[in-house]
Amino acid sequence: MTLLPFSLATLPSLTLCAALLSFAGLAQAQNDDEAEHSAPTQNEEQMGKLPLDELRTFADVFNHIRLSYVEEVDDETLLEYAIQGMLEGLDPHSNYLNEDSYDDLQVNTSGEFGGLGMEVGMENGFVKVITPIDDTPADKAGIEPGDLIIKLGDQPVKGLNLSEAVKLMRGPKGSKINITIVREGTAQPFDITLKRDIIKVASVKNKELEPGYQYVRIAQFQANTGQEFQDILKKTHSANKPLKGLIIDLRNNPGGVLQSSVEVVDALVKEGLIVYTLGRIENADFRHSATGSDLIDGTPVVVLINGGSASASEIVAGALQDHRRAVIMGTNSFGKGSVQSVVPIAENRAIKLTTARYYTPSGRSIQAQGIAPDIEVERAKIETIKTRGGITEADLKGHLKSGNGEESTSKERRKKLDTALFNRDNQLYEALNLLKGLNILNAGKTPLEHSQPASASKAL
Repeated sequence: MTLLPFSLATLPSLTLCAALLSFAGLAQAQNDDEAEHSAPTQNEEQMGKLPLDELRTFADVFNHIRLSYVEEVDDETLLEYAIQGMLEGLDPHSNYLNEDSYDDLQVNTSGEFGGLGMEVGMENGFVKVITPIDDTPADKAGIEPGDLIIKLGDQPVKGLNLSEAVKLMRGPKGSKINITIVREGTAQPFDITLKRDIIKVASVKNKELEPGYQYVRIAQFQANTGQEFQDILKKTHSANKPLKGLIIDLRNNPGGVLQSSVEVVDALVKEGLIVYTLGRIENADFRHSATGSDLIDGTPVVVLINGGSASASEIVAGALQDHRRAVIMGTNSFGKGSVQSVVPIAENRAIKLTTARYYTPSGRSIQAQGIAPDIEVERAKIETIKTRGGITEADLKGHLKSGNGEESTSKERRKKLDTALFNRDNQLYEALNLLKGLNILNAGKTPLEHSQPASASKAL
C-alpha cells in the first residue's frame, strides 16, 4: 500500500477530527488517482483503499464525544481508548499495553511479581480466571479455573478493561482485597478475601514418588524452564540408575515462553517437528524441530493436563501425543492456540497482537479445540471401601509356607499400600499406576521367569 504524504503531527493548527476528515479526503483523492493509472487486482484493491465512510463516521463520533460528553476528555485519552477498543474487539488476547501493563508483561516472564497469583483474561466484560498459580494467595484460597470475577472490592468489574482490573488486584504485600466470584455449579455469587503477596513462581519442581518414578511439575513456562527441566532429567536418570517412569504435570499451567516449551519436548523427542505456526505475514510463520536427543532413553512418560492447561503447555502435550512419546491423561485442555506478538509503538507502550495460530506436528490446530487426553480422568474425591473379614490363606493357623522366602501376611502387605496419594490426587495416582503397568510390560521378562517351580529347576 502506498503511504500518503500526510501526517497528523504536521497539522498542529487543525483540530484532530478535522485532520481525520482531511486525511479521508486525501485518501479518496489518492485512491481515485491510482484507479486512473492502473487496474489493481481485487486483493490489491481491498488492501490499498481505506474505508472512507467509516473513517468519516469515526471522526464524527470522536467530535461528538469531545464536545458533548458530560465531562471533558482530552484528545490523547480518547485516542488511547480508541486503540484499546480496536485491539480488544479482535480477540481476547490482543490488547493495548500502556506503561503499567507493558512493565507487567516483562516482569511476569521473569517469574516474580506482586499480586494475588492467578492468570486471568476477559470474558463478556468480566475477569475470567484461566488458572491460579501454585502456592499463591489465589491458589490457597481455592480460586478455580473458569471462575468469573464480577467485583473487586467495591468496584464492579463490568466496564473495566483487563489492565484496569489487574491494576486493582495489585497492591502492597499484606494488603487485603475482597473479590466477588461467580462459579459454575454454584447458585449465588460469593466473596473471597485475599491477602496480596509477592508472587514468586517456581517454574519447575520435582520429587520422587516411588523408587524410579519421577514427578515433575511445570507451573509456568519461563525463560529458564527448558534448561531446568533438562537438568532434572540428567540428574535423575543415568545408565547406572535409569528412571522407570516420568510424570509431567501441566495442570493449570497457563503457558508462557514458547522457546521453553520447545526445549521441554526436545529433551524427550529425538527427531521430527515439534510445533509450527501459520499467519498472514511471512515472519509470523516458523517451525521448531527436535535436535536429536532423548535424555531418558525412551522411558515411559505420562503428561497430566486439564482445563487450565493453555498455550505453551498445550504445545508440549500436543507434540508428545503426536510423536507417541507420552500418554496424555486428565481432561481437555483450555484451547489457546494463537500466537501473540508484542510490537513496541513508543518507548514505554506496545500492542500485543494475535498474528498466527499454533499447529501440532500432525497439523492439528489447538485454537478453540485444545488437546484431548488419551485417557480421560476427571479430578475426583475417592473413598476406599473396606472389605469385611479380610482373611486369606496366609492368616490361617498352621498354613503351609510359600517356599518363596516371603512370609509376610496379607495384612502386612496391605500396610505397604500408599493410600495418601490415592486420596489426595486421583489423577496423579492413576498416572503412577499406568507407568507401573507400562514398566511391567516393558521389563522383558515372561511370567514363567517369575514363577518357575523349584521342582522344575531340579528336574532340569
